[in-house]
Amino acid sequence: MPSPTSPIPPAFLPSPNTDLLRDMALFVEVARQKSFTAAAAALRLPKSTLSRRITALEREVGVQLLTRTTRRIDLTLAGSDYFERASRLVDEAQAAHAQLQDLRDSPRGQLRVSMPVEFGVLWMAPYIAAFAQRYPDITFDLDLSPRRTDGMEEHFDVAIRMGLPSDANLVVRQLAAVGRALYASPAYLAERGTPAHPAELALHECLRITLVRPETTWSLCREGERTTVGIGGRCTMNNISMVRRLCLEGLGIAVLPLPLVQDDLLSGQLVPVLADWNMPPMPAYALLPSRRMPARVRVFLDFLTARLEEQADEIRQGQRPAQTAVSEHTRHLSGLR
Repeated sequence: MPSPTSPIPPAFLPSPNTDLLRDMALFVEVARQKSFTAAAAALRLPKSTLSRRITALEREVGVQLLTRTTRRIDLTLAGSDYFERASRLVDEAQAAHAQLQDLRDSPRGQLRVSMPVEFGVLWMAPYIAAFAQRYPDITFDLDLSPRRTDGMEEHFDVAIRMGLPSDANLVVRQLAAVGRALYASPAYLAERGTPAHPAELALHECLRITLVRPETTWSLCREGERTTVGIGGRCTMNNISMVRRLCLEGLGIAVLPLPLVQDDLLSGQLVPVLADWNMPPMPAYALLPSRRMPARVRVFLDFLTARLEEQADEIRQGQRPAQTAVSEHTRHLSGLR
């Protein structure tokens, strides 16, 4: 092994081809897009130029990286291995460049955020408006959809997801823990009866939300007593607003967050079920492609976390008007932590 003062062996010296890193970045984009046409559009390059540069890269590394047909492109075995390594290098290089720009500039540029529909509408809208006023040089590309993926393959700066992601390689930051409780319509309870204990939920229609897979159990606790009950029902869905609507229509008992139902509680259209039992809050996480965040992402997450903590204090202290009005029904909500 060479000493620290030894010259670098010639075999480890970089190629004199100064286009190698640029071509590597072009290859990574083509592999991610799985299309020369889409990659050329994203890179704002002529398709012919992009194809020529990828061919030059294959000639430089001495192996074929892509198989091309008239309809699609695929990575070869060597190309797949090269992509895994090259994508990390390209991402690190882009992050380094972004950090240098951040040292020079105030937070600016486009912030691409993916989030669930209801979380965006219920929680995020006022915070994004306030954040936009504070940082006028930041623009927004907001994607609101019931995605089950982590969003990183689509190059979002931040993907907000409910529940802990299964991919341990992701950079994860917890933003909030959304308090939840059981609710039903008076009409449903008049017809089916009001459960007095969680075990009785097995006899009821339960409206179940699908995050990764349909719910099959609900967990509740009361003064140190914990129980997990099996649930069933005819309806599962991946949209919490639809759960609320069906609950209002009397189709069953549902687990819902307070911000979504506080007006329904005030109007009497929904009532708490098993109000002396607590349900664990649903955590909301920010998924990030790298720990090295551009300034716009860093200030956004810091701003959002601070606002959510403020709201958590308001919920715990009962200062929000609608929550105060239904405080006898909401003491079992943990709110945001």
